[in-house]
Amino acid sequence: MELLPLLTALLLAHALAYLAWTAAARRRQSRCYLLDYVCHKPCDTRKISTEEAGDLIQRNKRLGLADYRFLLRVIVRSGIGEETYAPRSILEGREDSPTLQDALDEMDAFLDEAVAGLFARTGVAPRDVDVLVFNVSMLSPAPSLASRVVRRYGLREDVAAYNLAGMGCSAGLVALDLARNALRTRPRALALVVSSESIAPNWYSGTDKSMMLANCLFRSGGAAVLITNDPARRGRAKMELRCLVRAHIGANDDAHACALQREDAEGRVGISLSKALPKAAVRAFAANLRRVAPSILPVSELARFAARLLSWRLLHPSSGKKQGGAGDAPRINFKTGVDHFCLHPGGTAVIEAVKQSLGLDDGDVEPARMTLHRWGNTSASSLWYVLSYMEAKGRLEVGDRVLMVTFGSGFKCNSCLWEVTGDMADKGPWESCIDSYPPERLANPYMDKFGWINDVEGDTLML
Repeated sequence: MELLPLLTALLLAHALAYLAWTAAARRRQSRCYLLDYVCHKPCDTRKISTEEAGDLIQRNKRLGLADYRFLLRVIVRSGIGEETYAPRSILEGREDSPTLQDALDEMDAFLDEAVAGLFARTGVAPRDVDVLVFNVSMLSPAPSLASRVVRRYGLREDVAAYNLAGMGCSAGLVALDLARNALRTRPRALALVVSSESIAPNWYSGTDKSMMLANCLFRSGGAAVLITNDPARRGRAKMELRCLVRAHIGANDDAHACALQREDAEGRVGISLSKALPKAAVRAFAANLRRVAPSILPVSELARFAARLLSWRLLHPSSGKKQGGAGDAPRINFKTGVDHFCLHPGGTAVIEAVKQSLGLDDGDVEPARMTLHRWGNTSASSLWYVLSYMEAKGRLEVGDRVLMVTFGSGFKCNSCLWEVTGDMADKGPWESCIDSYPPERLANPYMDKFGWINDVEGDTLML
């Protein structure tokens, strides 16, 4: 009988030790490290110059004079330079009759450079990959693009492969979230996340202005990313994922339809970008910030903001209900918890709106603006080009915290916070031009060639 209390104590201690070990193991497995990433740089023969852009517009014989002027105004104000890339089918004048092979060729060129380059740089063998997530919004062939990677590189038979389509520009972080969750059930595993967009079969050749905008903004690109939850690989990792937050306001009709693939009055398919898009982006952004702020900001900043907001509401009880009344309302200083802002370069207006909402300065949004100018909007892979700009400029040091923010159809706003844990000095796709950024004056070749169009009155949706 005297042994019973001792036995009970030993069993209890063993149970507590087991629970503590299990909890620690789960925490280790839930960690996510960025081993490396590669951004696709298409060959120079796929660059689209001002002359080629102008010729491309004029090839559409359905457009009237007002339509030409509208498109030229959009591209002049887009913030895009003339070193972005387009698929060969468009440069060769076959935008009205693309084939499935054109789309697959565009994907293969990306895979051969980015995915193969990532395996070579990291020394990871394709058969070491446990999870594969491939996201391309506007192309969903059978077999899937994920299966194309499995076959092309000989991934294992038990690889967990996922293929995402229709998720828009925010799919990069959706794919990252899916890969991170898949890793939680697999100890010491590797995940390959592949993000791109299919431009070749999605050129709009009609006359609906809301559907013509996408032609001016989207360009070819892509990124391949390798992440792991293996603590033994932490020493080789560039960054560690601290949190990831997703917000989806698609239950609202206007938000759901503001970026929509549809047919125009003549049956031509394209992406319609409505004037409700900026408002939807603001709503989704606010919903995301409410959730991400407590995870990334110090308690002192949250307390300061709460106290100032309470005081302000007591002094201005009706300001929040009146339009324009919240202009002097206090706002959170995100710089207290974030060192660098990696913003989706969806367009000049998107960058400016996020800049104002977060109280950022020109230096904070410089990476996004330079990325938009050099690469255009490459959809889900855009954030990785922005991150690569920061790395190429030597701005990321161990301990720095990087906030990624992206928007996409649905309507969605996703964000995540990374902490730099290793050396980040690779120039990636920026190597040949990084020394020329940022210029004293950001060149606008479209303004030089088509600037006269600004003298023509008319409105446009600035994205």
